[in-house]
Amino acid sequence: MSTYKNSILETIGNTPIIKINRLAPEGVDLFVKAESFNPMSSVKDRMALSTIDAAEKSGALKPGQTVIEATSGNTGIGLAMVCAARGYPLVLTMAESFSIERRKILRFLGAKVVLTPAELKGSGMLAKAVELAASHGWFLVRQFENEANADAHTRTTAREILDVFDDRPLDYFVTGYGTGGTLKGTARVLKAESPGTRIVVCEPDNSPLLGSGIPQERDNDGSPSASHPSFRPHLMQGWTPDFIPKLAEDAVALQLIDEVMPIDGNEALDMSRQLAQKEGIFSGTSGGATFAGAISVAKNAPAGSSVLCMLPDTGERYLSTPLFEGIAEQMTEEELEISRSTPGYRFDKKAPSAPKPEEKPAPPVLTAEANAFFEEATNDTDNPVVLFALEWCEFCWAIRKLFSHLGIPYRPIDLDSVAYQENDWGGQIRAVLAERIGAPTIPQIFIGGDHVGGATDTFESYKSGELEKRLEKVGIEIGDLGGKDPYELLPNWLHKR
Repeated sequence: MSTYKNSILETIGNTPIIKINRLAPEGVDLFVKAESFNPMSSVKDRMALSTIDAAEKSGALKPGQTVIEATSGNTGIGLAMVCAARGYPLVLTMAESFSIERRKILRFLGAKVVLTPAELKGSGMLAKAVELAASHGWFLVRQFENEANADAHTRTTAREILDVFDDRPLDYFVTGYGTGGTLKGTARVLKAESPGTRIVVCEPDNSPLLGSGIPQERDNDGSPSASHPSFRPHLMQGWTPDFIPKLAEDAVALQLIDEVMPIDGNEALDMSRQLAQKEGIFSGTSGGATFAGAISVAKNAPAGSSVLCMLPDTGERYLSTPLFEGIAEQMTEEELEISRSTPGYRFDKKAPSAPKPEEKPAPPVLTAEANAFFEEATNDTDNPVVLFALEWCEFCWAIRKLFSHLGIPYRPIDLDSVAYQENDWGGQIRAVLAERIGAPTIPQIFIGGDHVGGATDTFESYKSGELEKRLEKVGIEIGDLGGKDPYELLPNWLHKR
């Protein structure tokens, strides 16, 4: 009998293994393990839970203690989920070169994100995490050396693979490496229980760390002491930092790797797009890279072979990266032609006017109650800044963002919200507002009882310095936008009025 989960953490693992149909070479069975089915959409959810569990069990992590780690994104997102569920504050260090959406996801989950200069690479964000942990007494996860990382895959990933391939041989297992945890933890089980499985490890062709044969310089605790001399920046975010993680080097020392395969970054991008468009599987650049490796293996494998490829995460982590370069936001010419192929509902044709109602609706009544509310709201000395708004209105949200950026406390009056819907209370107030200012538009902003205007009026007032003067009169100090134009706060989309 099925039952509920006691926590989001119970949904980690048991990700599906999916057969590739349209992209697989003929005569070979090609499969992918889709780690995007984890709750935070990446393989790193497994490691995040395992490392926190191990730290709690050993006593290294105390109740309420801050957790800190360096991350390219997925590890941090997994840790943010675990820490949110367990009640630990989380600080993450991240090189500024990683995608914007990763930062936003992390902060949405409650984590603090400390950026480090891109030129300092992965070593820089790792060193910052070590520095902060030592200075503040925070728990450092140490994903690149932490055996609990590899153990997660020994207990879960490897077992899930063997369960699927219990009645047929698995000839090839293809993976990349970021921390080395998936590689070491899975490969040691496959080598022990499925010795016929060849382990193929992919890495960027322009940054061949394992392929170079050059050992990594390390401190006594196993952490890297310097960037690897073969490292070069590459397209596969989350793959191979500028050093060989200890867990990955362990896999080499244990002779778990049968082949190291270099992958071209542009081929990785192409394979990710092909997976999406020909198999309906949405994977990031690193998944495209491992899949490119799996395709190469499959093309050269004996007929009847089975090849399994790890897909570490989802493509949504890469919206601001080269993976989505050239993906249009507006309709393409081809899409416009499709639109023009039928006569209605087109942007290049004016929509037919709606039939005029026989009777115009009666205008809202200017009630004494709404007048009294307006007077109270606009003359409230405890809340001198008042925003008359609508919940759906993008101009209203732009004002909310402006006030938030500038640190301006305000009273929002959302006239379309549930609280204002009964007996058209919001409509009554809006009628008074329109009568007082001579305009029906929303938003409208008041400071100390004086009318500032709508969104663009407020933007211009900020740019001229007038907004700051008005706020000073009511005892509110204003911040700044760091040189940003307030019009940049408007969204790219606008509701039709």
